[in-house]
Amino acid sequence: MLQVLDGAAVRQWAELSVTALAGDREAIDRINVYPVADNDTGTNLLQTMRSAVAAIEAGPETPESVLGALARGALTGARGNSGMLLSQMLRGLAEEPGGVSAMDGSMIRGALERAESRAIRAVAEPRAGTLLSVLHSAVQAAREAGTDLPTVVRAATEASVRALDETTRQLPVLQAAGVVDAGGRGLVVLLDMLHAVVRDGERLAAEQRLSLQGRSESAPVTSPGHESAYSYEVMYLLSGACSDDTVRLQETLSRLGDCVSVVGDGSVACAGSGIGADGESWVDGESWAVHVHCDDIGAAIESGIELGRVHGIRVTRFADQVPGAVSTPIPTDNPTDNPAGTAGTRAVVPRRAAGTGAVVLACARSEALAALFRSEGACVLMIDSHRAPGTDDMIAAIIATKAAHVLVLPNDEMLMPIAEEAAGRAVGDGREVVVVPSASPVQGLAALAVHDPDRRTAEDAVALAEAAAATRRGELIVTVRQALTWVGYCQPGDVLGLADGEVVLIGDNLVTAACELVDRMLTAGGELVTALVDDHAPDSLAEEFARHLHRAHPEVEFHCHRAGNLAAVLLLGVE
Repeated sequence: MLQVLDGAAVRQWAELSVTALAGDREAIDRINVYPVADNDTGTNLLQTMRSAVAAIEAGPETPESVLGALARGALTGARGNSGMLLSQMLRGLAEEPGGVSAMDGSMIRGALERAESRAIRAVAEPRAGTLLSVLHSAVQAAREAGTDLPTVVRAATEASVRALDETTRQLPVLQAAGVVDAGGRGLVVLLDMLHAVVRDGERLAAEQRLSLQGRSESAPVTSPGHESAYSYEVMYLLSGACSDDTVRLQETLSRLGDCVSVVGDGSVACAGSGIGADGESWVDGESWAVHVHCDDIGAAIESGIELGRVHGIRVTRFADQVPGAVSTPIPTDNPTDNPAGTAGTRAVVPRRAAGTGAVVLACARSEALAALFRSEGACVLMIDSHRAPGTDDMIAAIIATKAAHVLVLPNDEMLMPIAEEAAGRAVGDGREVVVVPSASPVQGLAALAVHDPDRRTAEDAVALAEAAAATRRGELIVTVRQALTWVGYCQPGDVLGLADGEVVLIGDNLVTAACELVDRMLTAGGELVTALVDDHAPDSLAEEFARHLHRAHPEVEFHCHRAGNLAAVLLLGVE
């Protein structure tokens, strides 16, 4: 049994927390009904904690260095309201050690108090019955437990379990659904893993039915709706803004929507400088993570662009959120030649784009897709099938455009973090780089369609981001392995239909599955369907699919392209 926590123990706690959150992700997602019933709290906590752990650097480990890295990584990779709160809790924990080599019970108690203070400040309107209530009970119990580390940790964990059960009665929306708070359950997982590290693997909450209070763990929760009146969740990182700026930003965002958070990482070091959208210079100091639920995506993003460098933009439409399922790995495509000299990539620059202000750099995994993006006036970064592009490859492609303003379309979720890092490093010498969040080529094409090189870069970036976010993406693949999805087991050879990355149907016929998938996607409305068809797909697929659309949805405009070797049989975009 540990009497103090050193850096190695803190790292162990963080890594075990990732494992535990991965195991509980689906259960937490199912009970997510507050503040928005979008079934993603477990996923958001897991992704945020993974980002936190990934930021831990090799070298001498102290509690302060490990917790500091966790806080910075969590802020950079924060997902959703719960991820923002987690990043601030980690920041609070990191503020306590003060250079010591190990933390005793009294320091853990102080760290929990700082974590609560940071978390409360991150929320515009704290509510009882949420993660904050669970954290408050843990802090109160820790204060009364003395200074012995195992005793403090046990008291805090036991109190969090009891407080989690109380959340159902504290929030009407939770009581109506018969569930506990999803974020609160995630916090219990984190405290339970700390308990396991300190007390030789003993867990207090592992066997308790914390999520559905009498319901079967496998039963889906019937959502009673949510209190937010808005359609989108907008998140981004902001560099170069001072504290006074962020206060004004929070006020502006509060007029646009709800669930507003503008939180920092506590850093004061100057990391770099550049030119903002308004022509004013900025200097990187503290980094800020911004979160809001709103309808006006453009206004939310532009509010940040006016203050500093906006990057890491993520836009989620609540209507597209569905309960968790198995995600599908995205393989790479055919290798290409490399005249630009960067290993594994090739930057192709249209003659009209070089040196002419704002240009778009689109990533493509096939020559056919590259030709499609080039025909729309974009520069193209070809992706090698044998390895993912590195940050240096992306930077070289950005510089090769010779443009003062570059808008990057990753067109792949896996390339988003690489593009973000490259954009941050490529800024300078009068160059401005903005990454437009596009998780699929269909979203990239939708964004490119509204690009106007004569428009202010900030306005153009907002227009592209809105177009990408408004495009729902579908995918048809043939599975090669058995797996459990949200809609049941799939076997090798089954056809899976995915909407926005989640499995929504399992079929045995490509044409039938494609028609059913587009019907589901059009249920929420749509005026334009874009289909990208893999070269190995049968010719009948595109023909029968077009015939079905014409018959079942005659009001919808339809564009279809053969797109080379894709990661899927069919990619769909609904605008």
